Amino acid sequence: MTQDELKALVGRAALAYVEPGQIVGVGTGSTVNCFIDALAQAQAEGQTRIAGAVSSSEASTQRLRALGIPVFDANAVGELAVYIDGADEIDPHGYMIKGGGAALTREKIVAAQSRRFVCIADQSKWVQTLGRFPLPVEVIPMATQRLIRQFATLGGEARVRLRDGVPLVTDNGQHILDVHGLRIPDPLAFESMVNDWPGVVTVGVFAHQRAHVCLLGAPEGVRTVVFDAP
Repeated sequence: MTQDELKALVGRAALAYVEPGQIVGVGTGSTVNCFIDALAQAQAEGQTRIAGAVSSSEASTQRLRALGIPVFDANAVGELAVYIDGADEIDPHGYMIKGGGAALTREKIVAAQSRRFVCIADQSKWVQTLGRFPLPVEVIPMATQRLIRQFATLGGEARVRLRDGVPLVTDNGQHILDVHGLRIPDPLAFESMVNDWPGVVTVGVFAHQRAHVCLLGAPEGVRTVVFDAP
């Protein structure tokens, strides 16, 4: 199966974690787009009907609304039963690197608002130790050069993410550093440390908001990995 086919497979599998009448937390990225499409198709066929979604990005909001799914502001609803999102990397503890789509801050907010985090990914995202994927960090622009130097003390090479030759601007009006060359054997401690650095909005290590379940797409089908109960 191609990577796109694996993404579609886990996107459909995630429907099993969605209950009728819920407001569902919805992440960002190509795998999540497959989930959104599957959800819209299920609604159109009368298989399930949710009350709506809380979205982690403007891109997902537009896709949801275009398919007829209402989107609520996070402040307008209470705790969410489930959050469905992808990962750039996920390890055997459910710790993740996220932010390849530049939505990490809002993703972490919606994850924290949800009782259960269901990660959907293809098997290429499974790693034993985080760090192979460049670590995204959303930063306040005036702190960029100081944070580049601070990551260098850890052995990381941080680069400003560009789009069309200029720094990418997130939905929150900030910039992204992508940090290459790190190895993160203790994600909980690393996340807490970097979050304390002045100028960091969000680090793309999801350890405090780790996944409870991962639906991992493989040629033989969907492998369900349960890390712990929410």
